[in-house]
Amino acid sequence: MQKTATKKRITPRRTVSQPNSGRAATDGGHQLWPSDGEIFDRNCTLCPRLAKFLARARIEEPDYWNAPVAPFGDPNARLVIVGLAPGFHGANASGRPFTGDFAGELLYRTLYRFGFANKPVSISRDDDLRLIDCRITNSVKCVPPQNKPLPIEIQTCNRYLKAETRTFKQGTVLLALGSVGHEAVLRALGLKPSMFKFAHGAEHELPTGQTLIDSYHCSRYNTQTGRLTETMFEAVFARARALLAARR
Repeated sequence: MQKTATKKRITPRRTVSQPNSGRAATDGGHQLWPSDGEIFDRNCTLCPRLAKFLARARIEEPDYWNAPVAPFGDPNARLVIVGLAPGFHGANASGRPFTGDFAGELLYRTLYRFGFANKPVSISRDDDLRLIDCRITNSVKCVPPQNKPLPIEIQTCNRYLKAETRTFKQGTVLLALGSVGHEAVLRALGLKPSMFKFAHGAEHELPTGQTLIDSYHCSRYNTQTGRLTETMFEAVFARARALLAARR
């Protein structure tokens, strides 16, 4: 989950009109997956509670994205980061994963440090930030009330993550941010989560040919309580980078 502080973060926005399902997920198209109806559907309303929440958000925050948020990054990435869902004043506002919220500050800074991004900050979806051999996706594409998707919503949205797994190459490193992301990617790959225990820094060689690495989520709560330190977070990315370097 891309958790945010109660107070809004001030980030440049643009009002977004509803595009046709076959068009790019955003006007700039900066590495956002197009609304192809398989991996991402800009017009999805399969979860009634989330669709209702977004409809109300379009009235209360008309300059926000207020729609499902597409995966962001290299379509041929060997590192795929799986989060939980957009934060209301973060990705739901900007239209790009982890952009405009606290969790994104640590995530993009770390991605830049390890060569997975061309800059260390993520301000808005048209800021020319690009990911390198990396993609970020979420278990749930729509912002949930109180940042908490229901189990049925995670299950319903898993069809998009399952379609995305078909793009994964042998040797792809999957980095799950949090236990929900961990379980979602395993289910999308047709694997039983009970066979792979979540723990920060845990590494799982999957029978599907990928490696799954777990991390605590880089949320404000986890970092401010010390459950996740920047050193711990960087160690996970250092391991991912080492694995990819060995597989060239």
